[in-house]
Amino acid sequence: MEHKGVWILAEQSAGRVQRVSHELLTRGMDLSAKRGCDLTAVVFGHQINDGDLHDLIARGADRVIAMEAPELEHFLVEPYAACLRKLLAEERPEILIAGATTTGRTLLPYVAIQADAGLTADCTVLDIEPETGNLLQTRPAIGGNILATIKTPNHRPQMATVRPRSTRPAPRQEGRRGEVVRQAAPKDLLGGRMRRVDFLPNEEEHSLQDADAVVTAGRGIKKAQNLPVVRALAESLDAALGATRDVVDRGWLSYPHQVGLSGKTVTPKLYVAVGVSGAIQHLAGMQTAEHIVAVNSDPDAQIFRVAELGVVGNLFEFVPVLTEKIRAARTSTR
Repeated sequence: MEHKGVWILAEQSAGRVQRVSHELLTRGMDLSAKRGCDLTAVVFGHQINDGDLHDLIARGADRVIAMEAPELEHFLVEPYAACLRKLLAEERPEILIAGATTTGRTLLPYVAIQADAGLTADCTVLDIEPETGNLLQTRPAIGGNILATIKTPNHRPQMATVRPRSTRPAPRQEGRRGEVVRQAAPKDLLGGRMRRVDFLPNEEEHSLQDADAVVTAGRGIKKAQNLPVVRALAESLDAALGATRDVVDRGWLSYPHQVGLSGKTVTPKLYVAVGVSGAIQHLAGMQTAEHIVAVNSDPDAQIFRVAELGVVGNLFEFVPVLTEKIRAARTSTR
């Protein structure tokens, strides 16, 4: 039996399907259209919200397989892997993609070894090679200095994890039809050597990847002592503070702030780049933001190629004035 079909690994938390699943549908629809096959979303959990499962159909899946058991409520790699291997053996999909999340980064490598399948991690671009139908998997390499395109022509399924926030969620298409299959996970697949002991949520005030607004400092701020200029703008906008790789490499901000191929990919409603030149590695991590504003003294800076609004000028003169104007405007509306 030949391998056929594109699958995405949808994720759930507390029974609710997560945003990364909708982003994967965007990727999956493109791949399945090029392969001329159906798109399936598979999700593991317990008492998964029925509306969320049908929402996956509305957003592009032709079929949803929900395998459920109390033991699958929270992610543990061994029972999840056993259930996924069973489905792969029965259905034989050609392509399986997942988010480069804690779940995807853990589960897919584990399954790939057991299934003797090819896997490329942390992809930013996925495509189909017209001549062969192979999955082309592009990801940053050598510290984000180059983009490598990888294919696995001799093993199936072809597997890849994709950076969260590297594409927009698939929109709902009202009236779209598909099949939702709910099935109980076989008891013999639910054992494992690990158990969930506790969960500590991230209590960071502004998670970079989830923020609606991000203000990023680039090398143009010149030294760490000038960070308060950018931080004040971020606070005035209630935004998360980001950084380019240069800023992180110089120790001005820590790695969790880094935006770009070797950092985080963000898709906020507003992205403000302050003193950012716009190297291709950085652009790949933020160019899908809804609105991009750039402040740079160099009129030829690459960042202006993606910016909706560009300000050519001295950031140390412009940004403090902008910050005060924003603060005044917000105060007057309260």
